[in-house]
Amino acid sequence: QVELVESGGGLVQAGGSLRLSCVASGSIFSRGAMGWYRQAPGKQRELVAEITRDRSTNYASTIAGRFTISRDNAKNTMYLQMSSLKPEDTAVYYCTAAQRLGWWPVYWGQGTQVTVSS
Repeated sequence: QVELVESGGGLVQAGGSLRLSCVASGSIFSRGAMGWYRQAPGKQRELVAEITRDRSTNYASTIAGRFTISRDNAKNTMYLQMSSLKPEDTAVYYCTAAQRLGWWPVYWGQGTQVTVSS
């Protein structure tokens, strides 16, 4: 049984920061790639960032250095530090687990809402 539980979403003003967390249960955290995807209203889900156990990373070009993905393997926890937030970052953010970096995720969390006001 794999479970991904996100936390840390909320409302923030443009230019502010938030940190999302995802706790993973099961052995999925030790294999493949963990990641963050997001879905804004009326848009498709898109990759934000992903990270492997050995901390290889892949970021969406739209993030442009504003977000940092990290993980604590001892705690089965992954993080997304978001800075310089923009209204267009408003979306539901999902914690994901994929078999390999760059592959479409197999497992998804329930999502956490991030709203950036202008």
